[in-house]
Amino acid sequence: MKYPELFQPLKVGSLVLSNRILMAPLTRCRAGLEHLPNEMMATYYAQRASAGLLIAEATMIQERNSAFIAEPGIHSPEQVAGWRKVTDAVHREGGRIFLQIWHGGRACHPDMNDGFETVAPSAIAIASEVHTLKGMKAHVTPRALTDAEIPTYVGYYKRAAIHALAAGFDGVEVHGANGYLIDQFLRDGSNKRTGPYGGSLSNRAKFLFDVLSEVISVCGSDRVGLRISPLNSYNSMRDSDPVALTRFLARELNAFHLAYLHLMRADFFGVQSGPVTEAARNEYKSVLIGNMGYTPEEAAMAISQNKIDAVAFGHHFISNPNLVAKVREGRALSEPDQATYYTPGPQGYIDYPAN
Repeated sequence: MKYPELFQPLKVGSLVLSNRILMAPLTRCRAGLEHLPNEMMATYYAQRASAGLLIAEATMIQERNSAFIAEPGIHSPEQVAGWRKVTDAVHREGGRIFLQIWHGGRACHPDMNDGFETVAPSAIAIASEVHTLKGMKAHVTPRALTDAEIPTYVGYYKRAAIHALAAGFDGVEVHGANGYLIDQFLRDGSNKRTGPYGGSLSNRAKFLFDVLSEVISVCGSDRVGLRISPLNSYNSMRDSDPVALTRFLARELNAFHLAYLHLMRADFFGVQSGPVTEAARNEYKSVLIGNMGYTPEEAAMAISQNKIDAVAFGHHFISNPNLVAKVREGRALSEPDQATYYTPGPQGYIDYPAN
C-alpha cells in the first residue's frame, strides 16, 4: 500500500471515516435551470463514494440566489427529493456525504435571478464579469444588508440544514470561503460595515458564528463542518491580515465543537501568501482538513507531521472516480478536461473510467 497515512481511519464528529482522502466540494452546474438535483448527479457522487467523505457542491439556500446558472438548491421540497436520490445512491455504495450550504451574496447577478436584487455586507461590487443567462455581464453593486434583516439570512442556513437532513445527508458543511456571503462578512476588503457585523474581527465573524449556532441547533455540532479560504482572492476578495483572521477563527471555533475545519491554504491566482495552515493548526484543537494543491505524497507527509488530519482533493476527483484506489496502489492520476467542468450533460462528468 502506498501512503498508509492516508488510509488510517479518522473520527470526524459522529462519523468514523475509512480513509483520509476526502472529495472537495466542486461546482459542476448539472442541476439545470430548475436547480434540481437529478439521477445524473446521483451517478456522479456514487461513482466517487470510496472517498472517506464526499462534500457535495455549493448549494443554494435561498431561491433566486444563483451565481452559476445551473447549480443545485436545497430550498424546496422538490430539491430535497432530488438530493435524496443522491444520498441514497452514495449510501448504497458505502459512502458518506455532507452537503455544502451556501449563499452567493454579491456573486449573484439579477440576470440569473429574475431581476432579484443582489445583497452583501457592503455596497461593493466584484471587479469582474460573470456568465449570465443574457451573456457576460459586469457584476452589479450589491445592496448592503441592514442589521435588522441579517437574522433572516441566518435563518436560510438553518432551513437548509433542516432540508439537508431530510434529504439524507450525513451532515453539512457551511460555506465560508471563496468570496461568497459569509466570506464577504469575514474579510475587511469586502466588509466596510459599522455596528455589530463590521469592524473588529469578532464583529466581522458574528454572522458566521450566528449561522453556525443555528445550523448546530438542527444537526448537532458533530455533523457540521466549515470551509474557509483566508488567502483566496477569487471574487475580488482580500484581507489586510489573513493570518490573523485564520488564527482568530481557529481559536474561536473550538467552542463550537465542529466535526471539522476545512482550510483552503492558498489563492487560486497566487496573489496572496501566508502561513495559514500553521496558524490554524496551532489554534484549532479538532479535525483540520487541508485543501488546494496537495499531491498524495505531500498529503501523507503533512498528516504524518500532524500539520493536518485529512486532505480534500478537488480537480483530480473529477477525472478519477476511483482516486482512492489509484492512490492506494500508487498509480498515476488522470487529468480532467477543463472544457467540461460546467457544461450540461454526462460528458466530462460521469464518463471518466473507473479502473
